[in-house]
Amino acid sequence: MSTFWLSSRLLGPFLRTFFHRLYTTLAWAYDFVAWASSAGQWDAWRSTALRWLPAQGRILELGPGTGHLLRAMRLQGREAYGLEASPQMARLAHRRVAHGGLASPVVRGMGQAQPFPTACFDAIVSTFPSEYILDPITLSEVRRSLRPGGSLVVIAAAWPTGRAWVDRLASWLYRVTGQAILPDSAWARSLQASSFPLEVETVERPRGLVVVFHGVAPDSRGPDRWGAGSGLPDPRA
Repeated sequence: MSTFWLSSRLLGPFLRTFFHRLYTTLAWAYDFVAWASSAGQWDAWRSTALRWLPAQGRILELGPGTGHLLRAMRLQGREAYGLEASPQMARLAHRRVAHGGLASPVVRGMGQAQPFPTACFDAIVSTFPSEYILDPITLSEVRRSLRPGGSLVVIAAAWPTGRAWVDRLASWLYRVTGQAILPDSAWARSLQASSFPLEVETVERPRGLVVVFHGVAPDSRGPDRWGAGSGLPDPRA
């Protein structure tokens, strides 16, 4: 019996509970945990998504968390919106993006029921999402919300590769807890086998590797469905 298999079985239930708490009652600690567990690389890993996103057009971030990427896109002048299921995370994202007078378009909702009109976005991005991204309903909603030719970018996983002791420790923790998603893992194969055509790339960063799935929306979409009001994303959290 391998150490990896045993540790995954023992730690699995604890990690699921911990991650749930980290997105809800412990949301205030999310940034510190992400920074510490990645040996300080979380922001660089998350920002890898920017290279696949258009400079112009409307962008939706699924699960913006505490709002770092959303704020970065807004600072670059991109028309970016966030869809967040966690009320605690939505409040944190709203505060971060609104800091300095930026518009804070964070909407409460789930990826499986996106409250936006059909063909509303030029790109949709999600960084380090949970299993909801594998739900066929989520990907169907992504296809509906994207304009034909729009992009989907998913930062699925990353792990440290540096030689410093802190990187080696973080890498060991990722292996022991089963958090490293390889391009040929079951999680990755499920995403690639979805109805949304996606390619996978492993991007090399100075002290880590980042697994990115990206693809272009086909012309065929689901039935039209409009959100409330004007049909544009509601800028209120």
